[in-house]
Amino acid sequence: MKKQRVDEILSKLPNLRVIVYGDYFLDNYLTMDRNLSEKSLETGIEAYQVIETRKYPGVAGVVTSNLRALGVNVLALGLLGDDGNGYDLQKKLVDNGVDVRGLIEVPGYATPTYNKPMMREPDGHEHELNRMDVKPRASLAANLEELLIDRLNNLITEADGMLVVDQAQGKNFGVVTDRVRDEIHRLAIANPQKTIVVDSRNYLGLFTSVILKANLSEAIHATALRRLPNETSAACAERCGHALFTRTNRPVIITLGSEGIYLLEDINRAGIIIPAIPVNGPVDIVGAGDSVNASMGAALCAGATLMEAGFIGNIVASIVIQQIGVTGIASPQQVMDQYQHLFST
Repeated sequence: MKKQRVDEILSKLPNLRVIVYGDYFLDNYLTMDRNLSEKSLETGIEAYQVIETRKYPGVAGVVTSNLRALGVNVLALGLLGDDGNGYDLQKKLVDNGVDVRGLIEVPGYATPTYNKPMMREPDGHEHELNRMDVKPRASLAANLEELLIDRLNNLITEADGMLVVDQAQGKNFGVVTDRVRDEIHRLAIANPQKTIVVDSRNYLGLFTSVILKANLSEAIHATALRRLPNETSAACAERCGHALFTRTNRPVIITLGSEGIYLLEDINRAGIIIPAIPVNGPVDIVGAGDSVNASMGAALCAGATLMEAGFIGNIVASIVIQQIGVTGIASPQQVMDQYQHLFST
């Protein structure tokens, strides 16, 4: 892919408006110092002492952060509570330039939160202790479904596309319920000019008429296929990709980690694999899938072909995985610098 074409696609991103629909979490990091630990007078148990807190938008919020880093205008659509975590989450999104008109504040709703305790040991190294999760554990109320659908219909008119981030473990527990999924299908049919990409951890196989993005294990789960003995990732992705395409009649994107990205655009042809970009030194793959989702979705909204979007997604992922200990992001300048570094010779 020529540098001029990459630059052309990136230059269109600030003119885009993209909805990110999904479960918005607050990632709440608490750094504790073992040297300062005290013994509880009441229980005798070690009492950890928090010396620093860091808060970031999580789950769907990670995708918004990736889009904003690329310059895309983001419309957040989801739920949050009228609690402190909801306040912190919304503030972080607003500070990052996200349009939060689509976020519905629900009285009594506990804002989904990943509490991540980080222990700093006497030798200086840090490690994560058991995460403490606050998330929905019951089906979404019908009145909240209607509110979300109404707001979705209002926002879709001003958006160039939508990225759906569905990570709920329980069916209908998150904001992507059966009723909402039907509405997404209807909107996809009614708005064929708008790019809609769905990334669903557990329910990918239930979506129709939209572009599907998954990693290989999610694709296997969605199709109920089994990886055959000695089968390569590429061959397995090919079987899964065709099975998913048959259901949606839309392109399929399957990330294969260090092997790259599998793309299927035509059910009558074999898919292609865009090899991953090799990087030197330590890597951290946390957030890599979200960065591919965001960058490919944005590129497609900007008029890129599926292959062009995959090429840009690979560049973005190669930047993100080199950011250790954080959920990485990549700016257009970083993308162009990486391109120059990789392909200048």
